[in-house]
Amino acid sequence: MMTRPDDPNRRRFLGRSLLAGGALLLGGCERVTRSDAMQSLFDASGALTQKAHRLLASQESLAREYTPDDIAPEFRANGTTDPTSADYRHLAANDFSDWHLSVDGLVDHASRFSLTALRDMPARTQITRHDCVEGWSCIGQWTGVPLGDVLDRVGVRDTARFVVFHCADRYGGGDPYYESLDLREAYHPQTLLAYDLNGAALPIANGAPLRLRAERQLGYKMAKYVMRLELVESFDHIGRGRGGFWEDRGYNWWAGI
Repeated sequence: MMTRPDDPNRRRFLGRSLLAGGALLLGGCERVTRSDAMQSLFDASGALTQKAHRLLASQESLAREYTPDDIAPEFRANGTTDPTSADYRHLAANDFSDWHLSVDGLVDHASRFSLTALRDMPARTQITRHDCVEGWSCIGQWTGVPLGDVLDRVGVRDTARFVVFHCADRYGGGDPYYESLDLREAYHPQTLLAYDLNGAALPIANGAPLRLRAERQLGYKMAKYVMRLELVESFDHIGRGRGGFWEDRGYNWWAGI
């Protein structure tokens, strides 16, 4: 039976086929070398995956959403599960009442939003599957404010190309964690700044008080403990210049599925 170019099963098969090669190359998180030859291979793989994904999926195509019966009894936590910085511990001790999200960079109006202010904005709830590059998946219900709505409030300048998510945690006690999306993914309707998981406030282990949900991306893009959004034209001045904590260590910047 022939399939249409936009057939979801075909898109899923091609996307997983392309990602499989990258996953085999990556293996464990800290096993990636940064030789010039390996980095060129990663870059070429990422560019191919992104082009294929964008060719086969429209800007508005949605990741699959599930039913309440599909929700896992406990959503698996990964990466950092309890940031140790004094500032974060102070915020957590006060139930994040003093926490604010800063939004700056290439915007018209740099702003700060309290957790209450974000909760007062129109919200979206979605039940989706988290796919980790390490090979496991978990389904959860997320509630939060669409990232695009926050960006519209600050006014994104024409020169901005990416949103960078600066986080409170330092994975393994090392460099500050950060991630990024291009504006196309940032404005996707399923891209949320999530503050609730399974109908309750986001637990610390899962990224409290605010984490990214970008449902068309693999799990390492889903930054937790988000403190600041920075609109940028390039990543040259951030980390090692590759757009994310794991990308700086050899992962592909594009992680679309």
